[in-house]
Amino acid sequence: MLTASLSSKGQLTLPKALRDRFNLRTGSRVSFTLSDGEAVMKPLSCGVDDVFGMLKHKRQSPVTVDAMNAAIRQRQTRGVHP
Repeated sequence: MLTASLSSKGQLTLPKALRDRFNLRTGSRVSFTLSDGEAVMKPLSCGVDDVFGMLKHKRQSPVTVDAMNAAIRQRQTRGVHP
């Protein structure tokens, strides 16, 4: 069983095993649901570093920021909206 202590300010420090298991870092958000005398904690979000590269296509070459900005300007001048 993992335990934590409540500080005088009402703060909990989650055990490292929980932080690692749910990939929680400073600023991570969690939700609490109350049910039958229990509180269930669920991670709400993840950071950019956690999802970076997940959608990378193996045959796609990297695109520079300048190329992305040029593509955005081109779409704006054509009036094309996604």
